[in-house]
Amino acid sequence: MGLFDKKYCDICGEKIGLLGNRKLEDGNLCKDCAKKLSPWFSDRRRSTVEDIKGQLAYREENLEKAAQFRITRSFGEERKVLLDEEHRWFTVTRARDLAEANPDILDFDAITGCRLDIDENRTELTREDADSKDVSCVPPRYEYSYDFFLIITVRHPYFDEMRFPLNSSSVYYEPQHAPMSRSPMGHPKRLGAGRVDPEDCAEYRKYRQMGEEICQRLNEACRQKQPISTVPEGDTVTNEAEQVTSAAERWTCPACGGANTGRFCEYCGSPRP
Repeated sequence: MGLFDKKYCDICGEKIGLLGNRKLEDGNLCKDCAKKLSPWFSDRRRSTVEDIKGQLAYREENLEKAAQFRITRSFGEERKVLLDEEHRWFTVTRARDLAEANPDILDFDAITGCRLDIDENRTELTREDADSKDVSCVPPRYEYSYDFFLIITVRHPYFDEMRFPLNSSSVYYEPQHAPMSRSPMGHPKRLGAGRVDPEDCAEYRKYRQMGEEICQRLNEACRQKQPISTVPEGDTVTNEAEQVTSAAERWTCPACGGANTGRFCEYCGSPRP
């Protein structure tokens, strides 16, 4: 076959455009079928046609879970970690409409670990001299930037890691330098070197604490083997009454879908309808 011969998708049978082919180990995949794969999946080139058909069947089954998903906790900003503690499910997504977006819905028991990874980059700051040239400051000055990534490791047939950023843009921090003083002889003297401690930066603390909170909750969830609402033996009557009261008080926020019991949504602040 020539380079520009027509190709057909081995999944749906449709003709593939000039730049639309996604190579498989033993066949071809069109871009429309590729869009239906899990966003966490990264091993397409080593997958067979049968592997892809199996994953697409799983993705169809996942649609039902996505439609049933009820948010009880939400963490993060642009990309959120959502928990459904009644079903013991979680997902990571930007989408507001889960049924339409079909994000992968995983059981708490699939979690094998969660950690926060903070990437640091350093850039030297310069100044202009009398000749309008950029020169180093004395002493040297640096600006630091930080990006925060959450890494959830899982047991799953099509991926084993969910890695995503917590911040949508880098967090910048410039250390504060100690002031200058004069010695008894009149010579300038620096009281101390610049202290590099990003904890001084409120944005840094915000994302570090956000990542640690998500990791703590997910690690707790994977250790918890029973649903949160399980009634302990020997206390059936009392807990059933409490559950009826609790169920009557619970409400679903029409704005974000979060499950609540108070007067205002704890996720977006909307009042109870």
